[in-house]
Amino acid sequence: MTHPALAQHTAASITGLYVSFWLPGLVLTAALVIKLPSILKLWRDPLLRAVAGLLLFACAVFVFAAPSTIAWTNRVTGVPNIAAPWVYSLLTALCASWLLLVVHWRNGRTERNARTRRATRWVICAYAGVVVLLWVLFALADVPVEQIRNLDTYYANTPYMREMILLYLLGHMVASLVTSRLVWNWIRTDGLDAWLRWGLRFLGAGFATNLLFSLAKLTAVGARWTGHDLDWLNTNIAPSAACIAATLVAVGFIVPHSGQYLHERWLVRRRHRTLRPLARLVRTVAGSREPLALRATPEMRLIRRETFIRDALLQLARFLDEGLRVRAHRAALDLGLDRGRAQALAAAVTILDAVETRRSDPDAPGTGDTDTLYLLQEIQAVSEALHRTDEIKAVRAAAAVPAESMSTHE
Repeated sequence: MTHPALAQHTAASITGLYVSFWLPGLVLTAALVIKLPSILKLWRDPLLRAVAGLLLFACAVFVFAAPSTIAWTNRVTGVPNIAAPWVYSLLTALCASWLLLVVHWRNGRTERNARTRRATRWVICAYAGVVVLLWVLFALADVPVEQIRNLDTYYANTPYMREMILLYLLGHMVASLVTSRLVWNWIRTDGLDAWLRWGLRFLGAGFATNLLFSLAKLTAVGARWTGHDLDWLNTNIAPSAACIAATLVAVGFIVPHSGQYLHERWLVRRRHRTLRPLARLVRTVAGSREPLALRATPEMRLIRRETFIRDALLQLARFLDEGLRVRAHRAALDLGLDRGRAQALAAAVTILDAVETRRSDPDAPGTGDTDTLYLLQEIQAVSEALHRTDEIKAVRAAAAVPAESMSTHE
């Protein structure tokens, strides 16, 4: 009779195992969905085809390696343990996709020289041969007792099955070693984008963790050969290592794409928010409020705000005082500010004065002698300068000195 606590612990372990298999599959599927538009658009790129194969085979491995799917495959086919060569074949194809990825990545995204083609053929032929041998060895083996979780160690001493298990594990270990070594070498390459470097770090950690899967399995199988029992390495450590490795690899593909995307969106939103002071300042000049579109994309909202500001500045052009801008620029430089910051502050002071002039006397003729090119091109810097109220006050006070007095002083 089974103890209730033991039964509860076993059920929890099995549930956790199922989750540990399906969770990496979901993360890998997310990575595939994110990369899919680029893959379809640039399908002729061998590097992207290798990425597509890697993600597809990785998803397939975790779907068919789940204990529930293994039991279903055996039941539907009516052949005990036939899920083993099927899962091992998918895993071998996944290993080949790792190597194809590094072959094409090493030689650039589109370069197709003779060495690359030769390496590609070697990888495909070698791992296709492994897949064929897996099925031949399984057909020769006698494996009547179904094993869902512990097949490798249960049949570790069975003729032909023993060779099949050793073959797929060695193929997996070689691919893990080569791929992880090359990825970690690329991480040290100069000139990489920060997001790409982080993606490579996750990929390197994932491929290195795959080694733990092979080592745990080989150690458990070797223990059976010597009459020892280390099956927990096969049933607990190896699956956990595979799940962690797959998650890290998926994140490695997600980080560069999503990180760059989110960074660009943050920059757009930040630019839109930074332009708010200047948009509010010129609102009275435009004679209307800034157009608001809640459903518009961040890029469209930014374009509309920039257009709104530039249109208002063009209406304000005849009220801009070039002499005031020159004095304000000189005053900002006297305060010890750098040239770019001084120029933005001078433009902000000039716009403030023009807005006040137009507000008090909209029919004033104005000078119209100010070059508005800088104002129209550098509205971001001008709007940021409006945030620095203390500097604005100091520059306005210094620039208020009449031009004649400044000429006499000089």
